[in-house]
Amino acid sequence: MAGVSLPARFDAAVDAHPAGPYDPDAHDADPHHLAVARRLVAGLSPAPRPELVVDVATGTGFAAVAALEALAPRRLVGVDLSPRMIEKAAAKTAGDERVEWRVGPAVPLDLPDASADVVLCASALHLVGATAPPEWRRVLRPGGQVAFSIPVAADFHPSPAFAAALPADLTAPADEAGAAHIARAAGFESVRVTTTAPPRRSFLVFGRVPA
Repeated sequence: MAGVSLPARFDAAVDAHPAGPYDPDAHDADPHHLAVARRLVAGLSPAPRPELVVDVATGTGFAAVAALEALAPRRLVGVDLSPRMIEKAAAKTAGDERVEWRVGPAVPLDLPDASADVVLCASALHLVGATAPPEWRRVLRPGGQVAFSIPVAADFHPSPAFAAALPADLTAPADEAGAAHIARAAGFESVRVTTTAPPRRSFLVFGRVPA
């Protein structure tokens, strides 16, 4: 699939895995991304109950659904460039009036300044690029929280064709200090980083907008 855009690649992934490439009920699902998403959500502590949670590059909505269950936000917006991924996500929350699924870019987000309490980005920052964290800070209110994950460089081995489609302005960090720098450079404080277990390690990064 040389020369194929990332949205087209992820549309194709849904077609290749009709039950959902990241969903727990699919026999061929990828459990790594589910585990990362659940740990990201579990690491948040929004208080009071969040008015708005935004899940950036939501894919099939695995992190968004975890946030709905654990955080009980009054509203959730999930955004992804892949229409087929958004279709899968929307099927999981049919009838839930709290949820809005959008086909659109991660940057810019179609949200006002200081409008969100939580921004999530599970296993996707390396697909979106370096302009995303400052955009998350823009849409978060003072005191709002961010949680994102990114692969550990030593464990990230994309195919040459896939690597060619990735943004050139952001690479997977080598250590926790490098992962924390991504958040601090965007203006987040109280940054903390944990690392998941091998063989496919990811950095889980948490931060807050200054109050």
